[in-house]
Parts: sequence; C-alpha cells; structure tokens
Amino acid sequence: MLQLSNAKINLGLHVTQKRPDGFHNIETALFPVGWSDMVEVLPAPAFALRCTGLPVDVAPEKNLCARAFRLLQKDFGLPGADIFLHKQVPLGAGLGGGSSNAAFVLRALNEIFRLGLSLPQLARYAAQLGSDCAFFIYNAPMLATGRGEILRRIALNLAGWELLVVKPPLGVSTAEAYAEITPKAPKTSLLCVLTQPIEAWKDALVNDFEPLVFAKHPSLQSIKSKLYGSGAAYAAMSGSGAAVFGIFRKIPDGAALLFPGCTIFKQKIR
Repeated sequence: MLQLSNAKINLGLHVTQKRPDGFHNIETALFPVGWSDMVEVLPAPAFALRCTGLPVDVAPEKNLCARAFRLLQKDFGLPGADIFLHKQVPLGAGLGGGSSNAAFVLRALNEIFRLGLSLPQLARYAAQLGSDCAFFIYNAPMLATGRGEILRRIALNLAGWELLVVKPPLGVSTAEAYAEITPKAPKTSLLCVLTQPIEAWKDALVNDFEPLVFAKHPSLQSIKSKLYGSGAAYAAMSGSGAAVFGIFRKIPDGAALLFPGCTIFKQKIR
C-alpha cells in the first residue's frame, strides 16, 4: 500500500504553559500541505524498514515508522511488515514530516490487517508517538491544543491561494526551542484572528518561537522579510523552524531565485 505522507504548516503558534510532565501546552492551527514523502507498507512475516531519499538521522528501530508498527503489533499481534520510506520533506523544518510518516503507517496497518480502528482510535495511538501525529490521522485543518494532540476541526478555506515554503540549509532542534521559550498567555485569540481576511493576519497571527529562533538564525528572519517583499499576504515560520512560508494571491515569477541554497516548495491550494 503506497501513500503520500504530506507535511503541515502552523498558522499561529502560542506556547501557553509549562506542564508538570515536562511538555508544554500550546495553541496552534495546523494546515495540511502537499509537500510529501512516500510511504509503502506491505504485509510480511517479519518487520523491516528501508529508507531512501533525504538522510534519516535516527536508527531504524527508533524511527517513528518503526515505533508506530511496534505499537500496533503489541496490541494486535501483527506478524510483520515491510515499510519503505522515501524522504522528501526536510528534517528539522517544523513541517511534521516524521509525525506524518508515523500516522500514515498507522493508517496503512489498520487497513492492511483489517483492524477496524476508527479515526479517533487511530488518533489515540498516534498521540503516543508525538504531538503532531494525531493531526495527520485526520489530515484536515485543525485547532490543536494540549501538547498538540487535542484537536478540533476548524473551517479554514485557503482555496485559490498559493503557498511558497522555503527551507534553508539549517535545522532547528524542537527540544532546544521548547527548553528556551518562556510560555505566556496569548494577547489575541487565534481563532478570532483566523476568521479575519488573510491580509489582516500579518501583525496578529504570531508564532511565539520566531523571536527566539530568529535571534539565533537571522537568515530565517531575512527569508520572512523577502517573502513579504515579494508580495506575500502572510508569512511566518512553521512550528519551531526552520521552514518559513508565504501565502500569496499569486507567487511572482522568479521568487525562488531570492533564496539561493534553499529548498523550495510551491503549491496552489485547492
């Protein structure tokens, strides 16, 4: 079973509270985008994971795809599976690539082995693997709270807009970003901002990680400024970085030339 395991962007991200378990409570809107890895899952007598494409920086058994398989194997006695992962979504980008891979493995295993798990049941398994994983089970615009695993579907239609995602040749450690941020209550309700026209988002829809990450990596702030200078109605860093995106009525010709050495993804949202 071959699937396209897509990425996401964050539209606003508030870090609101440090939790007793060491994690943080957040508030963010998650939106699926078309930048995708390829994940193939086949039934097999034993488990194997093979990765191609962009390098994966963890041992196979620690990969979220392997952990997703082991989670269901433990509860349902699955015999094995061959998982082939071709990575195209950059790591350390704030695009949720690894979380998406794990969620799509769960979805594939549920179908291949006819486990009969509902989407909410799959989401509960996914939440055990990572904060973004449950989102990719539903793969629709969501308001995420708690650690990111408490999801509420929202009406967020960006059809007709164009998306330009810029990933420079650097990564940002999510763990380090969370360790250094100071939680605070948001000044403005995220949902209230999202109901406004996109052109009104610029100064109201904020990512709390940007001041911290931009101070360490000024090139990311430069990318955001260039996106606005190219006519983006809204631009922001996704997650804790390092990808920065712009939402345009129309991406101008030659815009990608402004970002030499960066990986670029473009999409017309439908």
